[in-house]
Amino acid sequence: MERFDIAEELKKLPDKPGVYIMHDEDDQIIYVGKAVILKNRVRSYFRESTKKTVKIQQMVSKIRWFEYVVTDSELEALVLENNLIKEHQPKYNTMLKDDKTYPYVKVTVQEAFPRIVVTRQVKKDNARYFGPYTSAGSVREAVELLRKAYKIRVCTNLKAGPCLYYHIGQCEAPCTGNVTKEAYTENVQKALSFLNGNYKPLLHQLEEEMNEAAEQMEYEKAAQLRDQLQSVQLITQTQKITDLSGDDKDVIAIAGDHQSVIVQVFFIRDGKILGREHYYMKQTEGEETEELLRSFITQYYASSPKIPHELILSAPVNDRELLEEWLKKLRGAKVSITVPVKGKKEKLAELAEKNARIVLQQDIEKIEREKKKSELAVREIENLLGLQDLARMEAYDISNISGFDSVGSMVVYENGRPKKNDYRKFKIKSVAGANDYASMEEVLTRRFAHGLAEREQGEDGKFVRFPDLILMDGGKGQVHIAERVLENLGLSIPVCGMVKDDRHRTRGLYYNDTEIAISTNTEGFKLITRIQDEAHRFAITFHRSLRGKGQVHSVLDDIPQIGQRRRKEIMRHFNGLEELKAASVEELMRVPGMNARSAQCVYDFFHEKK
Repeated sequence: MERFDIAEELKKLPDKPGVYIMHDEDDQIIYVGKAVILKNRVRSYFRESTKKTVKIQQMVSKIRWFEYVVTDSELEALVLENNLIKEHQPKYNTMLKDDKTYPYVKVTVQEAFPRIVVTRQVKKDNARYFGPYTSAGSVREAVELLRKAYKIRVCTNLKAGPCLYYHIGQCEAPCTGNVTKEAYTENVQKALSFLNGNYKPLLHQLEEEMNEAAEQMEYEKAAQLRDQLQSVQLITQTQKITDLSGDDKDVIAIAGDHQSVIVQVFFIRDGKILGREHYYMKQTEGEETEELLRSFITQYYASSPKIPHELILSAPVNDRELLEEWLKKLRGAKVSITVPVKGKKEKLAELAEKNARIVLQQDIEKIEREKKKSELAVREIENLLGLQDLARMEAYDISNISGFDSVGSMVVYENGRPKKNDYRKFKIKSVAGANDYASMEEVLTRRFAHGLAEREQGEDGKFVRFPDLILMDGGKGQVHIAERVLENLGLSIPVCGMVKDDRHRTRGLYYNDTEIAISTNTEGFKLITRIQDEAHRFAITFHRSLRGKGQVHSVLDDIPQIGQRRRKEIMRHFNGLEELKAASVEELMRVPGMNARSAQCVYDFFHEKK
């Protein structure tokens, strides 16, 4: 694009609400924000007199151009901001760290004969959903119990005829017409009543059936009913009754500092605490609690199928009235956001905040333990290799599918911990086929040549930091490739190979032309294994993502008459590109799905190219 003059573009900003989108030099979206007045908000980032956090200062220094979308209202801006953040995951926006999905109980009331299932996907399909629940095991147990107690069908096809559940007495087989729709619906309503917290009818029913079975000396059946009764009692005991009204509520509290922030949520349904869960936030440096809570609420409830009547917060939140209006539109009914200062609600908010602090403290202690283990592992590797001051390690791997497409990966560990912001991906450009050595040579050359150029120009770029140790996914051959690249570039960095045995498990290190055995029960060995697995995982993940997007271009893509199905069969049949090139027409015809015409096309393609 043409040069973007930020000063001139700032003058053009409208006096209207909307969303602004910041881009860096690589055209990546690095920040998305909403504004009541775009002109005032966007200009404030570039005004020297405006006080900014360190994070915002860093973000502003990366901005090369911006764009904006004018909206009719601040509410529309809030919705658009949230959608763009979710889609682009900008580097400098505060984000929900976890992408957890929790189990729900789904009752397919839109069907003539409803089913009860456990699901992690909530859809707008007119079914009834209950949850979220934090224990998948308890949910499955409850669903199994309801199916048995009320003889709810499991099958998805009513035309299939009676199944095993009918023959063992756990389903009345509506598929056969043995039960009327009215009678079946009555049982479903009892199950719905249970899911809404009315446990007494089922407890009473199970107790009566158990006593009757015992009187009839059907002791095995009585024992089964006793176990079911105990399961229901266990489920009911885990529901902590509150003295609040029966409305649905979520209690939200926040705890943390600039490095680690946790949000704790209590789910209250019909006056009972169904469960609780904590969520991590990232990119929180310099953000105030009010803004962190706003970010959490917008991101969490944008995809939540169950929006409660009230949110009880432990602290004030930015844009409270705007959030209430937005939540009302999502829920289709009024939603209140309150920050109680006394009474039972305040006690609940205090309890949630206390839980958040406990989880945070446990995390801090865990991080400290992991840090000590990592430091010990690095010291062990130093001793094995005779190195000192080993801080940054970079590991490299090549991934391909049957040798036809290759990509490279670079993962970074600092002080024994992964530094994922420094991971890098490479599409192999100069190498055709399954040549891991040549592919690795390209990756290393590009990485360090780029780093040298950044150093020469005084840039704080993506490759400017060099490692204290290079780890290769392999032995002697890969190490010598790396050493040759470094020598050609005039660099002196230790290179070590991570050697695997015949079962593809790490067995030792290759350093200074010597294989060094490493004890498998040491922290150093565990760290080497983690690094090797991470380099492999990152390369494979990158390769799969590109295959899914159709961005990895194979030489097979250029062969006439060869579609996706035949390409896959060719890749399965031959052990790499060289073997394919050497194949005769007769050999090519042995590939599943290949006819004479297609085989000839493949043969001609490679031989004409020669």
